[in-house]
Amino acid sequence: MTGSSHGSTHGSTQGSPHGSVHGPTKAMGALTVGTLVAVTAYTVALGGDGRLWFGWVVLGLLTLAMAVTQS
Repeated sequence: MTGSSHGSTHGSTQGSPHGSVHGPTKAMGALTVGTLVAVTAYTVALGGDGRLWFGWVVLGLLTLAMAVTQS
């Protein structure tokens, strides 16, 4: 639909109180996903370490808390 002017925002959430993720929360989410990849790679290469997974769960919960309090 190139050139269409039907008023669609193409997935933009501007002005919407739900579903928008802003700067620090977005960065925290990226850090959480990156850490998940790193912990998974470490586990595959060298074996599991419970402390790493516990740390990732804590990071994930903090990220979730940030996302919930931002909206």
